[in-house]
Amino acid sequence: MKHACSILLLLLLASSLCFASSNQITFGNEGGTLTGSNAGLALTGSTLTSVTNIVLPLAIGDLGTVQFSTGALIGGNLQQGGIFAAGGTFTVMSNGSEGLPSGVLFTGTFATPVTWILVTLANGTHSYVMQGVLTGTLFNGEQVNAVEVQLTTNTGKGFMLKSVFLSGGSTVVTQPVTTPEPGSLVFMGTGLLGLGTLVKRRSLFRLAS
Repeated sequence: MKHACSILLLLLLASSLCFASSNQITFGNEGGTLTGSNAGLALTGSTLTSVTNIVLPLAIGDLGTVQFSTGALIGGNLQQGGIFAAGGTFTVMSNGSEGLPSGVLFTGTFATPVTWILVTLANGTHSYVMQGVLTGTLFNGEQVNAVEVQLTTNTGKGFMLKSVFLSGGSTVVTQPVTTPEPGSLVFMGTGLLGLGTLVKRRSLFRLAS
């Protein structure tokens, strides 16, 4: 019976690999200088502080850098909120710590216009939220779409003039669902049939003894 359980575990592992569902990767970042003008928004010097679901379930610390630039301002303004054109660049770099692969983890561009939203809090201070959607390439060469980016910053009771310290942000990558290959389906079907035969034989052996 122990042998049968081992086979079952192997088959379950194989099926989990064959039917891998969408694998979400989240990059978290903090700090850095967010600069804005009619030419666009740009982030420099921001630290990559967390990564989930690449090599480890969760990596935390000084893991690398995040930087980006958007297209030009096409509506509104920096102070009251606006819209920036698609385009620009977005790069997540790893320094190789915590078991992560060293180098570029993600590189891409804004696929849709970027929104810059002013939020006035109850205490009279102002926060800004930047939201956008990226398309690009992961460290393993996989092309990904609909990568969601959201960053926040607080300017106190003043407004965004030219540059501000970034509070934090997250970039969420949802990889495509992996569909099973025909060969994998045959492998799993054969294995399950073999497991059923093995269990049946052991049951008959027990009754006979």
